[in-house]
Amino acid sequence: MDILLYLIPIALTLGLVGLVGFMWALKNNQFDDMDGNAHRILLDDEEEPSDDTEKTED
Repeated sequence: MDILLYLIPIALTLGLVGLVGFMWALKNNQFDDMDGNAHRILLDDEEEPSDDTEKTED
């Protein structure tokens, strides 16, 4: 039972560190657009032809 004297403060400290980390992430807008980056990685980047390539094809 003496181990509880160590485990309870360690658990409370880790919980407080997690809460502070979560609050920091909220403050720095880490959760603003969660779906945007997930969808953006799946899309291919389509490059628009430049004016030079359009002129050479004509």
